[in-house]
This record gives sequence, structure tokens and C-alpha cells, in this order.
Amino acid sequence: MHIVVCIKQVPDSAQIRVHPVTNTIMRQGVPTIINPFDLFALEEALRLRDRFGGEVTVLTMGPPMAEDSLRKALTFGADRAVLLTDRCFAGSDTLATSYALAAAICKIGETWGVPDFVFTGKQTIDGDTAQVGPGIAKRLGLNQLTYVSRIVEVEPSSGRLLVQRRAEGGVQELESRLPALITMLEGTNDIRRGSLDDALRAARAEIVTWNAAAAGIADLSPCGLRGSPTVVKSVFAPKPRAEKAEQIATAGTAPDEVADAAVAEIFRRLPGLEAELLS
Repeated sequence: MHIVVCIKQVPDSAQIRVHPVTNTIMRQGVPTIINPFDLFALEEALRLRDRFGGEVTVLTMGPPMAEDSLRKALTFGADRAVLLTDRCFAGSDTLATSYALAAAICKIGETWGVPDFVFTGKQTIDGDTAQVGPGIAKRLGLNQLTYVSRIVEVEPSSGRLLVQRRAEGGVQELESRLPALITMLEGTNDIRRGSLDDALRAARAEIVTWNAAAAGIADLSPCGLRGSPTVVKSVFAPKPRAEKAEQIATAGTAPDEVADAAVAEIFRRLPGLEAELLS
């Protein structure tokens, strides 16, 4: 079994600041991490590898410094890492990113075997679009399973796959066929602690580095800014709320009485709220 996991190196959102004049994100001095949602995808891939055998290839697109995140993924137990880096990818939106990653996955399949699974996190913390995974699936013609909370059954011999995914109003159980692309939901597992052997291997491992030509991308028009129709008009920090929280005093001691009285008081102060909620 061959599994490809797409990860992204992102700025630590806890330390991101917005420039007060230009309203742009200030990345200087902000440490980078593996996108947290991608760690759930990586752990699920490693569990499948441990259960059925095979290899896990970790792929990212980014500047040369993204090699740090790939080495971190190797410490968790991934078998190899591929860095897709080229100046022509600069400024890529989700459409251009999915194009480049899909091409790299095809090249990975030609080099080490066609993947049975492609995993991504549900989204990234710096973009929050949740579009790259589905975009890759569309370009590669893979069965697409998004927001997966649990992989219930996998039958490699028959190519059968049964998963649970979170949906509005409950949980869906879906049966599909391999090969498939899965975007993993947060909280589905806990990333393992890498072994000392994996840490030593990661430190001396060769990161496979491809530019556009090495990844088999002949047409550069869908790459980078030229292939990115998305335009960011502005980035801004939300204004702090001027109003302070107010405590509502109610009569009664039973939880139901307190709750009913509090809701009634809120509706009294906001006359249109009840009708809006019930419409």
C-alpha cells in the first residue's frame, strides 16, 4: 500500500500579527509549524501503513525552508519526503496549489508506485478554505471523502473503503472505492511520539526536491500568480468589542427556572431576536 500525505508549513497562528497601517500579515519573526489539521491526516496514514504495510510519502509545496516541516514529519515515521519548490509557484491560490500538487502526486506515482490513498487535513489555519484537498481529487479523478472522522473498514484486496464523516445534523457512513482522497477532521486521533530511530533517520534523510520541470509540469500558466484568480482585497484584525459582558440576575434556583428567566430577559432587551431565530 502506498499512501501520500499532503502537508503545509504555516505560520504559528498564535503569534501572527497584522500590520496596523498596511493591514497585511506580518510573518517576520513568526515561527512556522506543520498545519495542525495535517497531523491528523499523517497519523491516520501511519496507522494504515502499520496495519497493512507499505510506505507513506509526505509531500509539501513551499519555499526551501519548508524542508523543516518535512523532516518533522519523518520523525513521526513517514518513509520519505518530497518538497515541491520553485519560484514560479509563488503567490499560488488554492486553484494553482491543487494543480501543482496533483502533478507532483502523479510524478510520485510514476516513481514509487501509484498511491492508494491521498490524505490531507480538512483545511489549513492560514487560509481556512478547505479547497486544496477536493481540488486535488478532482484533478486526479480520485474518489473524494471530506471531513472524515473515522476510517471504519479498509479492504485493500477488493479496494473497498468504509468511513464516517461529519455532516450537518449528524454523522454519515459512506462506502467508497480505492484510490481515494481523504481530508481528515480534527480530533480524530493523536499524533504519535516519534521513535529515536526515526528522529536520527529524519536528521540525515535526503529530502527529494523537485522544481516544476522535475515534477513534470510543462505548462506553467496555471501556476503561481498567473494561475491564481483569487484576489485578496484586504486583511484586517477584528476590532475589540467596546461593550462589556453583563450579568443577568434572575429569580429562582432551579436550573430550568434560571435558564427560562435569562432567555426571557434577553428577548425583552432584544425585541427582534426571537422572531429572527424562529424564522
